[in-house]
Amino acid sequence: MPTEILMPALSPTMEEGTLAKWLVKEGDTVSSGDLLAEIETDKATMEFEAVDEGTIGKILIPEGTEGVKVNTAIAVLLEDGESADDIGTAPAAAPAAAPAAVAGNEAAAPVAPEALAPAPAAPAKADGGRIFASPLARRIAAQKGLDLTQISGSGPHGRIVKVDVEGATATAPAAAPATAPAAAAPAAAPAAPSGPSADMVARMYEGRPYEEIKLDGMRKTIAARLGEAKQTIPHFYLRRDIKLDALLKFRGQLNKQLEGRGVKLSVNDFIIKAVANALQQVPACNAVWAGDRVLQLKPSDVAVAVAIEGGLFTPVLQDADMKSLSALSTEMKDLAARARERKLAPHEYQGGTFAISNLGMFGIDNFDAIVNPPHAGILAVGTGVKKPVVGDDGELTVATVMSVTMSVDHRVIDGALGAELLKAIVDNLENPMVMLA
Repeated sequence: MPTEILMPALSPTMEEGTLAKWLVKEGDTVSSGDLLAEIETDKATMEFEAVDEGTIGKILIPEGTEGVKVNTAIAVLLEDGESADDIGTAPAAAPAAAPAAVAGNEAAAPVAPEALAPAPAAPAKADGGRIFASPLARRIAAQKGLDLTQISGSGPHGRIVKVDVEGATATAPAAAPATAPAAAAPAAAPAAPSGPSADMVARMYEGRPYEEIKLDGMRKTIAARLGEAKQTIPHFYLRRDIKLDALLKFRGQLNKQLEGRGVKLSVNDFIIKAVANALQQVPACNAVWAGDRVLQLKPSDVAVAVAIEGGLFTPVLQDADMKSLSALSTEMKDLAARARERKLAPHEYQGGTFAISNLGMFGIDNFDAIVNPPHAGILAVGTGVKKPVVGDDGELTVATVMSVTMSVDHRVIDGALGAELLKAIVDNLENPMVMLA
């Protein structure tokens, strides 16, 4: 029977996406691993691969359609011996989760339900997570009495495909343990006020000219995550001024030596290295909040905010404490360039324990950043400006001073511990040669 191709979950948190572009057309023959489409998530545009072989019998969701829910049928795959006639043409009511076509595109005719026998639903894992399996694999598993929770998938992102279930043998299902009656759920806390409704805001500005700008997936995610972060994370803030003269002189010397290698170090590269080293010097701060526990990481995985059109990314430099300044500089430039093109894979912008947000290049003296969960903190970096300072000899002199503010999640880091981390960052930046030791 024809097989539905479903909207994939391209990251652990993806719930819907935009079907940006089809890379195949009806009648094309595809094999496992062939590229089918480009899918836009809230953060990136990613390529979607076929997990089974066959012929594209019908495209159900036109390219450009936004808000396509994960596991929505987007196309029909025909196997050997099947033809488009097997799909059927009788109209069917669209499911509630099916997205509407965008303006300028007509929705493809839905598949008749009697023509497509639905594959059995994939069971959930013991921890409640979803198991991803192709419809063909689910049907074969059902016919052979296989437990999909006991099968490892070889398809993209661990998806179970045909070849995984063909060689598997059925096992007797384990008896379900007796469970105690569920306790009554506690009364839900009243919802936090979220501001005036859309209709109320529209009435406020009735009669005033304005342009309505539709929220894309990225802006919706930023609004939801940062709104939740500000409401639920107990922030506190630590501020320091950092004298940059020694760093600027040292940076100039290094860049002169690196001219032939095509590497030019920025102040931000030094900040990344300083934070990475400081997380090793104060390892209790190299941690994340995990709901009912704290996870303390061993490597320094540092996230760096990158502004892009319509939002921002926080690509993560893994093992930053182990990398040279030139390696960090090269990697950061690559991540930033691909972030602006929305070409980062989820593993490149997820994770990390601590973030850096630098607005110094925009002339901002200082600011307070919002902690990006589950990180324990974020360093907001201002611009370096020349200021009068009192030197170690007690004399008044001029120095280049950069103001930083560290926003901290008090659930993970207490005040004295946060002060110790910020001191380590300051010491690293004011004594840059120590970072190379």
